[in-house]
Amino acid sequence: MTIEIKVPVLPESVADATIATWHVKAGDAVKRDQNLVDIETDKVVLEVVAPADGVIGEILNEEGATVLGEQVIAKLSEGGEAPAKSESKSSEAKAESKDAAPAASGKSSDVKVPVLPESVADATIATWHVAVGEQVSRDQNLVDIETDKVVLEVVAPADGSLAEILAEEGATVTAEEVIAKFVEGASSGASAPAAAEEADDSDDGDALSPSVRRLLAEKGVDASKVKGTGKNGRITKEDVEQYLKGGSAAPKAAPAASEPAANLPTGDRSEKRVPMTRLRKTIATRLLEAKNSTAMLTTFNEVNMKPIMDLRKQYQEGFEKRHGIRLGFMSFYVKAVTEALKRFPEVNASLDGDDICYHNYFDISIAVSTPRGLVTPVLKDTDNLGMAGIEKGIKELALKGRDGKLSMADLQGGNFTITNGGVFGSLLSTPIINPPQSAILGMHKIQERPMAVNGKVEILPMMYLALSYDHRIIDGKESVGFLVTVKEMLEDPTRLLLDV
Repeated sequence: MTIEIKVPVLPESVADATIATWHVKAGDAVKRDQNLVDIETDKVVLEVVAPADGVIGEILNEEGATVLGEQVIAKLSEGGEAPAKSESKSSEAKAESKDAAPAASGKSSDVKVPVLPESVADATIATWHVAVGEQVSRDQNLVDIETDKVVLEVVAPADGSLAEILAEEGATVTAEEVIAKFVEGASSGASAPAAAEEADDSDDGDALSPSVRRLLAEKGVDASKVKGTGKNGRITKEDVEQYLKGGSAAPKAAPAASEPAANLPTGDRSEKRVPMTRLRKTIATRLLEAKNSTAMLTTFNEVNMKPIMDLRKQYQEGFEKRHGIRLGFMSFYVKAVTEALKRFPEVNASLDGDDICYHNYFDISIAVSTPRGLVTPVLKDTDNLGMAGIEKGIKELALKGRDGKLSMADLQGGNFTITNGGVFGSLLSTPIINPPQSAILGMHKIQERPMAVNGKVEILPMMYLALSYDHRIIDGKESVGFLVTVKEMLEDPTRLLLDV
């Protein structure tokens, strides 16, 4: 049976998306829940996974193509077999791997924590991606190490295996501390050939897809307790959901006879307790600091997005051909904010003790949601960037955030923050200031509403704007004037060209 692979339903404020990366090609055999393709919108990256085991029959849209919500982008033959040539190659590779396994181990080396940024004293071992004795390839990620704001990856120095792990997950480590021993060449442990043979026999049946791993982690479920019904006993999302519903749960003890049945709780009432990550601790500390140490107020306005939507529709194709990137909404937001900051320098300033520091440059933080939490990488010198430069900068920061590749340099500085909750469906919010900045602008969902225009009712795509600001440095006049300027720039984009 042929299954159509479609673009997910896009948020209402997102008109279209771009095919970012295909992780498979036509003819590849894939497993259920395996990530097939990354699809990029203005701010978030969506993963499209395989709905069933099968073979990719045809890819209809290549990388870089612009696509719409629910558009068919590929076809999957369910239950199909991969080409025999691939299977024979795979078998040969396995045979070679088995023959090579007992070979003598190569030279040993230390796996160390990378040099940490100057302002970071220590770090935490977040996740080991390999076990002792497991074969890895050169540059394969061995472990994630988490600092207060960024996650550092430590990769394998060569083909080989881990001989010993010296710092387990959750351990606090310092720069250049030895956290594991690595052996080049064949597997270090005596049990490794047996483990490899066992893996061959199971044909990766016990491998967990990323979505299943996430679900198990979120629900605090031990994978060994879930019975897999997929190919070769592989665990699927449905297996985990069935386990959570109690289908595979152990029977509960019978209640005491004297206990009233009506007062007994029903269903699964388990709890999960996990320590906060360093990033989440830092976010919590900074948000609490912002609430407690600033005189924060929020002012609101709304903007008619029709002019920008018409402009994008008119020039989207030509813009993409010329610059190699889509024209999104964020570039308009950044341009409008940059112009408003020039007119209201108090909003671009910060407090330093009893002094007000006015910044004569325009570095704007863009709030990005990542798997580990909210971060605010900085787009620098936005007054010197064109629309294409802004779009490329935002895309680069979003991809780095998604992949955990943001560096300290990407996150330091910033005079003003833009956060766009509209991509997640937020209609209105009161964003919290990002200290030591003095203001933050919240953009929201674009929603059609009836509006009075010249005495008549028209249906227009409207969006609420919310500016939270520190009243110690910014007065009501400046905050309202700033927000009205942003509104005017967005409702009449030609103002940005004419500087009026």
